[in-house]
Amino acid sequence: MQQFFQDCHQRRISARSNARRLAALRAFFLFLQEQGVLAINPLAEIDSPKIGRSLPKALSIAEVDTLLHLPEQPSPLALRNHAMLHLLYASGLRVSELVSLPVSGCNLSSGHLRILGKGNKERVVPFSATAGEMVRDYLQRGRPLLLKGKPSPMLFCSNRGAAMTRTRFWQIVREIALTAGIHKDISPHMLRHSFATHLLAGGADLRSVQMMLGHTDIATTQIYTHIDSDRLKSIHQRFHPRG
Repeated sequence: MQQFFQDCHQRRISARSNARRLAALRAFFLFLQEQGVLAINPLAEIDSPKIGRSLPKALSIAEVDTLLHLPEQPSPLALRNHAMLHLLYASGLRVSELVSLPVSGCNLSSGHLRILGKGNKERVVPFSATAGEMVRDYLQRGRPLLLKGKPSPMLFCSNRGAAMTRTRFWQIVREIALTAGIHKDISPHMLRHSFATHLLAGGADLRSVQMMLGHTDIATTQIYTHIDSDRLKSIHQRFHPRG
């Protein structure tokens, strides 16, 4: 059995896939053991492969700029969509926090959001003046046309006046990315990752980024420092004369 997993490793099958295989085989052999077919489980002494933690994927600053470019003569939906993208990148919110954000949670005067995050923990997150302008434009020219006179406490609404869903926003981000010529497997969460990565690359301190992201453990935030380290290593290998 060890030879089987060594063969899997040589064929460059990922540790995550091998861990799933091992779990399935363990369950099967345990069943045979319980049925009296086997006296011992042949996988009892084999350790699970170390999966490790995958690094979050971030967009480059140029890709973010392309994604956030507002089309000329935007529709009410385009005003809403780009206000959401700008606010997401400017604040690093989770997608669930963005789509559930009430109007009362966005203070355009001070440039802060009041967020109720995981575990009902409240935090205050700043956002940029550019994002504030996009949200203000949406509130003035987009949201009233989407609501058609209907009341709603939610900041971002559908064209039926209902709250935006995570699934629909996911689709919108991919549609905008394709239109912009970005062919990565993009998701709203990549803008959160980009927010953290670009802040740390620009010199922001880890504790401040942790507070803005709403991480309870700073170790969760530290993973973004590895992304920038990997980027620097890649640049070094590409351009150093003895790389």
